[in-house]
Amino acid sequence: MNIPADLRYQTSHEWVRLEGDVITVGITDHAQEELTDVVFVELPAVGRTVDPGDPTAVVESVKAASDIYAPVGGEVIEANPEVEADPSLVNTDPYGKGWIFKLKVKNAADVEGLMDAAAYQAHIS
Repeated sequence: MNIPADLRYQTSHEWVRLEGDVITVGITDHAQEELTDVVFVELPAVGRTVDPGDPTAVVESVKAASDIYAPVGGEVIEANPEVEADPSLVNTDPYGKGWIFKLKVKNAADVEGLMDAAAYQAHIS
């Protein structure tokens, strides 16, 4: 299973890529495999302010609907229109084109509190 070493992870299976004070958030390869075929993505509104752990987006598959949680606090600055138009990108490219939203973080240091790749691998094993 592909777990990129340059990302951070939550126990609820979101991945985070930090670039300056902006994070990109998606769901992990493990999560998309558990969900199977993603058929719908409900994106957050741009400008929405979220706290850590807030349900921020929804991914629906043929099996279930799952909330996507904000890993840290911040403001939604972008939502990925490509996954709204083609939800299967969450399955086919979870760490690339299948990203879900971007947050301008309140405190970039909060990202350091998330799991690294080794800790996430241990979490799902």
